[in-house]
Amino acid sequence: MSTYVIARIDVTDPEDYATYARQTMALAEKFGGRFLVKGGPQTVVEGEAPSRHVLLEFPSLTAARTWYDSAEYQRILPIATRSSKRDLVIVEGV
Repeated sequence: MSTYVIARIDVTDPEDYATYARQTMALAEKFGGRFLVKGGPQTVVEGEAPSRHVLLEFPSLTAARTWYDSAEYQRILPIATRSSKRDLVIVEGV
């Protein structure tokens, strides 16, 4: 069953965050993931939204957790957490 990583992000240091963002696509692909949304223009139709949204699809919950828990991702994660405010969830699809 497909599993999705959903991130709601406000970037606080664009230059530092770019260092993180440049590495994420190849890393997700290594674990079977693919980006469906990676920033881009958005239209807020209800409520308030952060400046950036990211949506990754993985083939399974195990693949998503393996990606997130991997040494490679954990190595770049501090860049993201120091250069943005974000919420990130892993959600199984239907």
